[in-house]
Amino acid sequence: MAEFFASGRFIDWILLLMALEGLGLFLLWRVRACGIPPAALILILASGACLLLAVRAALTDAGWVWVWLFVTVALVVHLADLRQRWQRAHSKTP
Repeated sequence: MAEFFASGRFIDWILLLMALEGLGLFLLWRVRACGIPPAALILILASGACLLLAVRAALTDAGWVWVWLFVTVALVVHLADLRQRWQRAHSKTP
């Protein structure tokens, strides 16, 4: 079990579950027109996925550059998500 965590394979499983979650939420949006819009969903899942990839890189000794890269991309995507939410919230106010 220690090898499963040290190798980062558990991160792969979490990423797979996130992809399935994203697919399910996307299908819900398409079929019932409810839930999270696809553009927002992509930003939410992408920032989390990048953080998970940073953890995986750190666990597998991939090097600090990969950890830094994934964390930086997660930050940029997170800021884009916040901007999108901020604009959506302000467009609804009278």
